[in-house]
Amino acid sequence: MGAYILRRILLMIPTIFGIMAISFAIVQFAPGGPVEQVISDLTSQSSGDRLSGGGGDVLQDVGQDSAYRGARGLDPEFIAKLEKQFGFDKPPLERFFTMMWDYLRFDFGESFFRNTSVVDLIAQKMPVSISLGVWILVFSYAISIPLGIRKAVKDGSAFDVWTSGIIIIGYAVPSFLFGILLIVLFAGGSFLDWFPLRGIVSDNFDSLAWWQKPLDYMWHMTLPLITLLLSAFATTTLLTKNSFIDEIKKQYVTTARAKGLTERQVLYGHVFRNAMLIIIAGFPGAFISAFFTGSLLIEYIFSLDGLGRLGYDSIVRRDYPIVFATLFIFSLMGLVVSLISDLIYTWVDPRIDFERRDV
Repeated sequence: MGAYILRRILLMIPTIFGIMAISFAIVQFAPGGPVEQVISDLTSQSSGDRLSGGGGDVLQDVGQDSAYRGARGLDPEFIAKLEKQFGFDKPPLERFFTMMWDYLRFDFGESFFRNTSVVDLIAQKMPVSISLGVWILVFSYAISIPLGIRKAVKDGSAFDVWTSGIIIIGYAVPSFLFGILLIVLFAGGSFLDWFPLRGIVSDNFDSLAWWQKPLDYMWHMTLPLITLLLSAFATTTLLTKNSFIDEIKKQYVTTARAKGLTERQVLYGHVFRNAMLIIIAGFPGAFISAFFTGSLLIEYIFSLDGLGRLGYDSIVRRDYPIVFATLFIFSLMGLVVSLISDLIYTWVDPRIDFERRDV
């Protein structure tokens, strides 16, 4: 197992390098980079000053073409200073290898527009994403796995039919629409005003008693968690049910029953170990989705300032240090979680031996 783990860790290096190289190359052809963002802000500000009778100090009628859209009329020396500030005065390959060398030392630099280090920004936004991700994983697996097993055992019964109806509705309704519905119903919309609209804690959280703080936290998290749980709950439940049904139909289950084992012994002593393999295989994707990708719209709807919102705003603003740093961190976490998933495979089913398989 040690050799397998070492090979997987070594394979992470070219994988991360490839992801970053492709993303970096795509960004080079994307219009509207950070220099263009500053130029757009300056030209917009200058237009406003002219309309109000003022004038811009940076704008000059130099009448010179520029490689940047909207830069005509700007002082070329100022453009050169912008390029140097953002590092665009160097060739792309040099910038890429410098970035990768810094990232290997976990030096992610500073944001272009927020005047703060990328690590500090991620640390500031992490509590929201951790809150959403951890609770969604806990609740979805705690509810979906027992429910999926029950549906597999009661396949075709009335219980299976009406729970399937709820699951299909939950899977079909987009989470952001369900979130808006919850706001309308329970967060001061057109009906009840039971839950807050923004943040994960109240403004007076520090002054609350120790026993009031977890209650305040859960009060703020109730609606976002219910919104995200609906789709996660549906997917995992159906996956668990189908996996258990496939295993129950196999010959070894019939043999176990013929030996006189009870249904509980057959289900949890034999079927569970094999059926859970597919659930474990989907854990890395569920982990990454719950922490990052799945919470973007929910963060906007419930005014939560987390990693999903930070990443989206950084892409729109072309804040490349944040974009590439979060991509590097998320990709690395995904590869590590995937390795952990393989190790859990061997724990659930000792018959699996990755040492004997080619990577």
